[in-house]
Amino acid sequence: MESNARTNDVPAEQPEVLGAERPDPSATEKDPSDWVSGDEPATGAQKSYLDTLAREAGETIDADLTKAEASQHIDRLQGGGQNSDQSGDAQG
Repeated sequence: MESNARTNDVPAEQPEVLGAERPDPSATEKDPSDWVSGDEPATGAQKSYLDTLAREAGETIDADLTKAEASQHIDRLQGGGQNSDQSGDAQG
């Protein structure tokens, strides 16, 4: 009977959830070039956000992008904006 009590103490398998208190250390971001859908056309949301970032950076980007290309431009422009602000502060 003791063995039955132990099986009751073992929690049931938990479903995977988003927004957990502690991130799963084995979960890593995939490189956009490895995405299964990376060759599909960029989404409307990606294009809209990329348009905003490009305008703020004073750049023009071809609108005929894949999801992976759009993601790479977004990452670059997000990081580039931060680096530009830091370099401006260092000179001032």
